[in-house]
Amino acid sequence: MLLPGFSLLTHASALEPLQMANQLSGQMLYHTVTLSLSDEPVRSGAQLSLIAQHELGTALGPLDLLLICAPTPLPYTLPAKLNEWLRGHQGRGVALGGLAGGTEVLARCGLLEGYRATLPWQRFEAFAQAYPQVTLSQQLFEIDRDRLTCAGGTAAMDLMLTLIGQHHGARLAEQVSEQFVCDRIRLADERQHVPLRTRLGHAPQSLVDAVTLMEANIEEPLSTLELAEHLGISRRQLERLFKKYLQAVPSRYYLDLRLQEARKQLRESDRPVGDIAFATGFSSGAHFSTAYRNHFGMTPREERLN
Repeated sequence: MLLPGFSLLTHASALEPLQMANQLSGQMLYHTVTLSLSDEPVRSGAQLSLIAQHELGTALGPLDLLLICAPTPLPYTLPAKLNEWLRGHQGRGVALGGLAGGTEVLARCGLLEGYRATLPWQRFEAFAQAYPQVTLSQQLFEIDRDRLTCAGGTAAMDLMLTLIGQHHGARLAEQVSEQFVCDRIRLADERQHVPLRTRLGHAPQSLVDAVTLMEANIEEPLSTLELAEHLGISRRQLERLFKKYLQAVPSRYYLDLRLQEARKQLRESDRPVGDIAFATGFSSGAHFSTAYRNHFGMTPREERLN
């Protein structure tokens, strides 16, 4: 379902992997239908128009998955007929998904209550305030039972590649990914990259500077005292800032940054595990393995096997 102002990139990223899966398998694994609110062309955010195959209300037969592709933020009120139509699919074995602003469409219709969901990072704060009954995630995409949501853009491709892998095996998903020159399929547990100032909101500049220093010193971590001295504040002041705005002590937050970087390197490179350990500030492979297992529930070598 395309709503006015939708992203062409998001739409193509969701649709093209399914068509490629059909092409590579030589079978009609996925039959897709595009819908719009009326029989008029739907104008995208880039001011290009697409003509959908059907308009809302057309008898389509049974659906397996219904995806809503919409702009973010939603600049208009949803038509009552769309709300009614979407709610009519609830409990009928149809998975409902939101691509980019499509997440807000589902939330407005009351279809995400009690579910985990995500959407573009620019809308995190406003969405969390408007829909406290939805568990907001900062991941690239979320698959929670019969609800699928994603951050839009190329994250829609990662979502669809993951579905292809679940339905028809990892090898086909990898082949589809290769056709689009994707280095790898990003996993659901990977976070969206949110600008530092946005992540920290209205936090004092000294906290922003502290996190910036941490991110710039992954291989040779600074102690909490060294960070405080660089910033010209006391260690206790620094600890209070982290506790107030990030709900963590500086050392724990720093460790999380280093482990997230290690996980990224394990997934995206062929570097030996020992090299990655030293590159992320761990003095030994054993220390790295223990910290990694405690944080992610698996060892670095198990991560790479997955």
